[in-house]
Amino acid sequence: MAATSAQSGASSSVRSIFETLSYGPVPDADNVAKAWLDDHCRQFGHFINGSWYKPEAGSQSQTQNPSTGEVLASVLEASEDDVNKAVTAAKEAFTSWSSLTPHVRARYLYSVARHVQKHQQLVSVMETLDSGRVMRESRDIEVPLVVRSVYHYAGWADVRDAEFKGFKPYGVVAVLPSFTRPLVSLTQRLCAALATGNTVVVCPSPTTPLSALLLVDICREAGLPAGVVNVVTDGRERDGMRRLVAHAHVDKVAFAGTTQVGRMLRQLVAGTGKSMSLELSGKSAMIVFENSDLDSVVEGVVDNIWSNQCQVNTAGSRLLVHEPVAERLARKLRQRLETVKVGDSLDKLSDIGALTCDWMPNVIEQFVDEARQEGAQIYQAAAGQSNRGWFYPPTLVVGAQAASRIVTEDFLGPVVALIPFRTAKEAIALANNSAYAMAASVWTESVTLAFEVGSLLQAGTVWINCHNVSDAAAGVGGGRLSGSGRTGGKRGVLEYMQLSSATPVKPNTVNVNMQTFGSSVAPRPSAPIPGAGDEKPAGEKNLSPYYDDTPITPPSTPTPRGEQPDFPRNGKRPDGQYSRPVQNAKGQVMGHVAEASRKDVRNAVEAAQKAVASWSKRAGHNRAQILFYLAENLQLRREELSAQLEALTGQAEGQGLQEVDLAIGRLFYWGAYCDKYGGTVQEVPFSGSVSEVNEAVGVIGIACPEACPLLGFVSLFAAAISRGNAVIAVPSEKYPLPALDLYQIFDTSDLPGGVVNILTGNSDHLTRFLCEHEDVQAVWYFGSAEGSKFVEYASAENMKRTWVNYGQERDFTDPVQGQGEEFLFHSTQPKTLWVPMGEIFAN
Repeated sequence: MAATSAQSGASSSVRSIFETLSYGPVPDADNVAKAWLDDHCRQFGHFINGSWYKPEAGSQSQTQNPSTGEVLASVLEASEDDVNKAVTAAKEAFTSWSSLTPHVRARYLYSVARHVQKHQQLVSVMETLDSGRVMRESRDIEVPLVVRSVYHYAGWADVRDAEFKGFKPYGVVAVLPSFTRPLVSLTQRLCAALATGNTVVVCPSPTTPLSALLLVDICREAGLPAGVVNVVTDGRERDGMRRLVAHAHVDKVAFAGTTQVGRMLRQLVAGTGKSMSLELSGKSAMIVFENSDLDSVVEGVVDNIWSNQCQVNTAGSRLLVHEPVAERLARKLRQRLETVKVGDSLDKLSDIGALTCDWMPNVIEQFVDEARQEGAQIYQAAAGQSNRGWFYPPTLVVGAQAASRIVTEDFLGPVVALIPFRTAKEAIALANNSAYAMAASVWTESVTLAFEVGSLLQAGTVWINCHNVSDAAAGVGGGRLSGSGRTGGKRGVLEYMQLSSATPVKPNTVNVNMQTFGSSVAPRPSAPIPGAGDEKPAGEKNLSPYYDDTPITPPSTPTPRGEQPDFPRNGKRPDGQYSRPVQNAKGQVMGHVAEASRKDVRNAVEAAQKAVASWSKRAGHNRAQILFYLAENLQLRREELSAQLEALTGQAEGQGLQEVDLAIGRLFYWGAYCDKYGGTVQEVPFSGSVSEVNEAVGVIGIACPEACPLLGFVSLFAAAISRGNAVIAVPSEKYPLPALDLYQIFDTSDLPGGVVNILTGNSDHLTRFLCEHEDVQAVWYFGSAEGSKFVEYASAENMKRTWVNYGQERDFTDPVQGQGEEFLFHSTQPKTLWVPMGEIFAN
């Protein structure tokens, strides 16, 4: 009996071992990575003009391994002189680099790709040591994507001239990679800039600079010419980044990071003419319907939120679940939490590694505690290595309110909030109820439901039954507070090019008071007294190219004419009950127009919002028919409008007719594009279909130029509405009558009310309200340099898209400047749709 008991005890012990099977740590070796650090004495200088540069004096900051807190190396904080040396080297290298044939640039990028492959393990380990990302993810996802990106852009370099006729590189590009995903965000921007002929100055985050320094070392080994890629490291205060972005010879800024920093950078460069691409914060949603595979959803949550510590702006931290399966999915997630391992990022068995920054655990804990106090239920995995490094356990929050901060704010932590919904409409409303618009995913076995929901989500990327899949050929980018611009695909390449006809913007040294600009206007009820206040300061030019300096003589019998701001279909009286006189080039009063105010802007935006919902869903063919009707009806009033233009502007006989004919042609042109810019299919190494759809931006405010009062107005509003946008247009301030006459043509051409809204008055005054309005998605401004600076500065607050002329005249009679790809670029917002396959041939 005793023997039997002993055997039973032994058997029980063996069984318990198998039931609680665990493995010891299996870390990847980091000796090669640390040897590379030792080669540089663990003290890095800047990489400028093909060599390492260490100034004798300069502050330093330390970079640490997030898993252990170990100091890896120290980096310099770039001074103004350091930044100037790097930008000068890039500017000098631009002349030779941009003059190379596309094939030669492609060969250089191909060489970089081959050398990254040769050092793939070293790059993977360094990315893990630098950012805290688990080794499995660095080795199997990040570095292969880096290699794929370099090869992809090497291809774009070879075909640049064939695919982008009429475009040229910007010059010197400042690349500011993400601090949470440093290697991928750097490579995609760096290679896109190089492929198009730009040179680059990189300023990595002081938290994660080592991946950038290793990559530039590999670029040097690959034979990249000196000065083409330069790196200046920075300190915790990011003074080096500010100096680089503000440098006069930097022509383009590509930034990936938080919305707060992105807003600051936009305001810093306002009015300078620098192009910006911003990939900012996100609060993406995963929408789970009752007919989805819940086990796949669970693994999707593990892979796209917990494993990467939710430190990717596309991570789906809002889990919207159909009410019938919400409790079941929550139970499965709680069970899965028990098996998730938090540990050293180098350990092959770790599911979740460390957070990138030392301040992150405390911030995340504050959000979780706040949700707990609000009544939410908190479920967490075992913390793991709480005494070393910067860790936070993966967390599931159940029962949080939709308005809770843990649901609405981005705080970069492995926390997912589960929120139930009842209907598909409610799910879409919850998903779109966010200040961000980066990404989303739809989980369902119904193809029609998936596509319909995906089309209604306001996000730059939508995945179906997967999440966080990415490739260099598929564009990524968001709207609202998630930024502007795209990374990846053809659109991502176009971000680094400008029209060949573009001229450098003159330095804007005018100090614009952002608090008072355009904030007040004093309308006058009658024409000015002849000769009073006509003198202009020396050198000051009238905004109108048709200005006549002959003495003003008052008309003997002025012809009265009154107009009201037009919204949504017919003219309405202005809220302020003011009007302003319209004079011709000789000072004769041709009529009076309404002086629109803030309330008129509000009413126009409301009308445009109602209209854009249905207008953007109309078939392109239907929109084209309406634009063709507009052109036909404009043709019927050709002589009348041409005579009016000549009388207003003082043009020579026949020039008014020429402008009207060009406007008619422009309507036909944009009518033709209504159904010819819908999107493309992306070729990616992915079992499934990936398409990029060009959607409408939304409500666009347009401040039209003084020159070409009819043609400029038509060229801008027609481009916008052809792609499904609604418009609030401020016509030429001096000559608004031709634009106002068009609303009668709108009435007879079946254009729905609210699609085009016309407000007359002080252009800068109305532009200010358009910039400040939260429901205007973009502002186009063609006025003064001061106004351009204000538009870019004010729009940074709510991160709306802008297109300004920096005070430079645009020739709308020129087909290159008056129509084309640039207009389509500003009229559309791409959405990438990923649809996986594998039902039949799973292997």
